[in-house]
Amino acid sequence: MNGDGAPKAGAQGTALLYGAGGVEGVDISALDTLTPREREVLRVLPIGDGNRALARRLGIAERTVKAHLTSITRKLGLRNRVEATLVSVRWAEQLSSGGTCLNRP
Repeated sequence: MNGDGAPKAGAQGTALLYGAGGVEGVDISALDTLTPREREVLRVLPIGDGNRALARRLGIAERTVKAHLTSITRKLGLRNRVEATLVSVRWAEQLSSGGTCLNRP
């Protein structure tokens, strides 16, 4: 805790989210490696729904959502769903645009 009673931001907590190869290591060009459906799954992650609800929202099987999340984390060098969600928030505008991330208008 810091002097005002709020939790102190520690280097260890930051490392969990922004460690080597984590969220900060994801360049916008890496998003171009994702398929359109993977981009769609990544785009809806910040909603906070579980896999079953995401599957219903996207009209695909829960197992397919899991497969896409596995592929997304592998392609982007992430460790988990939380890091994928942070990437989604960070690059939300680019994920919402239709084409590739590098060829923006």
